Amino acid sequence: MSKVKENDTVKVHYTGKLTNGQIFDSSLQREPLEVALGQGQLIPGFEKGLIDMAVNEKKTITIAKEEAYGEVNESLFQKISKSQLPEDIKPEVGMGLVGSNAEGQQQQFRVAKVEADDIILDGNHPLAGQDLVFDLELVEIL
Repeated sequence: MSKVKENDTVKVHYTGKLTNGQIFDSSLQREPLEVALGQGQLIPGFEKGLIDMAVNEKKTITIAKEEAYGEVNESLFQKISKSQLPEDIKPEVGMGLVGSNAEGQQQQFRVAKVEADDIILDGNHPLAGQDLVFDLELVEIL
């Protein structure tokens, strides 16, 4: 029976959860994820969890934040004036916003805090600082 090895292309069903059990993503209601390993498309812990799995095998893995989206980077927080926002936007904590940096590249932010005249934006990945749990089912090795 063949098992997943580095640089294989695989199809996998997954359910991603926080350590408190809250589900943040799942492929169960759609096609399985098809991905080529070794291409940097997956967080390192997810890819490592697939190695040595056999077709139809199921397992649950826990990925430390260092092997997922890393620690929260305080330098990715920034304060901006509410006056910099379009007039029709009323910022709320948790709201997603898109901004552009000096080079014109777009970046995703979440509103971390709303103050009287300013807001604090968080440019970290929403799952930064979190250990993650994934239920995996290997569907196919291509």
